[in-house]
Amino acid sequence: MINRRRLIAASAGVAIPALGLPGSAFAQQDKITRIIVGFPPGGGTDVAARSLAEKIRGSYPAGLLVENRPGAAARLAVEYVKNSPPDGTTMLFTTDFAMTIYPHSFRKLNYDPVKDFAPVAVCAKTSLAFIVGPTVPESVRTPADFVAWCKANPKQAAYASTSAGATPHFAGLMFSKAAGIPILHVPYKGGAPALQDLMGGQIASSFNPVGEVLPQLKSGRLRVLATTGAQRNKFMPDVPTMVELGFRDVVAEVWLGVLMPAATPPAVVARAATAINDALKSQELKDTYAKFGMEAAQGTPQSFAELIRSDLAAWGPVIKASGFTAEE
Repeated sequence: MINRRRLIAASAGVAIPALGLPGSAFAQQDKITRIIVGFPPGGGTDVAARSLAEKIRGSYPAGLLVENRPGAAARLAVEYVKNSPPDGTTMLFTTDFAMTIYPHSFRKLNYDPVKDFAPVAVCAKTSLAFIVGPTVPESVRTPADFVAWCKANPKQAAYASTSAGATPHFAGLMFSKAAGIPILHVPYKGGAPALQDLMGGQIASSFNPVGEVLPQLKSGRLRVLATTGAQRNKFMPDVPTMVELGFRDVVAEVWLGVLMPAATPPAVVARAATAINDALKSQELKDTYAKFGMEAAQGTPQSFAELIRSDLAAWGPVIKASGFTAEE
């Protein structure tokens, strides 16, 4: 969900060396701990995981390894962690949609996000930006203006998203429903091609993570009409939210977080959560995430579990009403 080209420069090697630190909370653990990522090396989620791993390696004297297991739109990694020994040596670093959207969009899913996992910590959050390109007149400055323009130009009423079945796709559907008009969804294979067509005038609007949009604003060919968070985005403080502008049901945030297999002892989960939350207080890590429009988060395993449950409940009706079914 984060701009791949900018993140790849921050990517480090896969293995993270062990540090023998006396008194570590994990001093008795003699197995290498692995953080499993469901995307290829160099991508946004991968580098976000590595940035975190660099900060928590001191808590794992036996060694810490980031391992990529891409495939099936990140589901292979989720399933792998689900079936791993619940001893604290295997963690999943995942995006929100694998845990909160897939359960509603796939006819068959080989994991249950609530029953099969122990949430550890949410690491980063951001919202989406609703943007328009040169196809839309300069007079369109708010989502309500865009709705009026769509009514007058129904053949051009369309929005792009980073992919079918991901958070931006359904944020657009929420907006379409709230606006009371049909707005065609055009899925792309990633944020970059969607933004390219938007700036080129091939499509009217798009929903993208804020981090993808920020570098493109200098071109002057994009206008941000609103963001989709419950509060204003830290990186676009002058841009109002959809809620502020009267679209109260259009709230969509994306997050990255760490989970373990469900039967992992609570004490092990708690120790990992402490290590991760301590790392997320680091100004260096905050600055790294900020470069990509992500805000480092803080929270307990319990609050993370509640976030997953609430997001599951929120997305269910939206996806059901859309009739969308993900391809296997």
